[in-house]
Amino acid sequence: MAAVASRYARALADAVTGAKVSGGEHVESQITGFLGMMQSSADLRNVLTSPAVKAKAKKQLVDALGSKLGFSTLARNFLFVLVDHKRIALLQEILVLFRAEMDERHGVVEAHITTAAELGAAERAKLEAALTKRTGKKVRAEYHVDPALIGGAVTRVGSTVFDGSVRERLQTLRAKLSSQ
Repeated sequence: MAAVASRYARALADAVTGAKVSGGEHVESQITGFLGMMQSSADLRNVLTSPAVKAKAKKQLVDALGSKLGFSTLARNFLFVLVDHKRIALLQEILVLFRAEMDERHGVVEAHITTAAELGAAERAKLEAALTKRTGKKVRAEYHVDPALIGGAVTRVGSTVFDGSVRERLQTLRAKLSSQ
């Protein structure tokens, strides 16, 4: 199903990127809001995923909710396509892949940064600038604190890990000393 979800994610990214209609930039937040409603309401989820409910009734429900929430035509039509092709249950997976596709198209990379202590705004900006220079892409950083690091930071960008923690340096030093 990942291949199917990937096709829908790319199609949505194509539609959003090429959209000349207003609201194209808000499609992700609208669809994410709709997914949140589906996840919090078992009744809504059951109606939309049940094969016993006709597609026309599902689309009327999506349209009514979309109108009430101010969905763009693009968001509403995308949800209609998912209903028509019985893929609404894949919405969460499609959104994850859509975000990744949009990040790729906009040259954005996600970085997970773990530090020993909370960083200030200036320190975060400096670290993000260094990562931007290192990766050649815009960085969207997510910060975590782990006092066990003692000092420094561990940064994961994709599958690459940059470990500049004191803990890692101490372990490296221990390995060198024990091998001699």
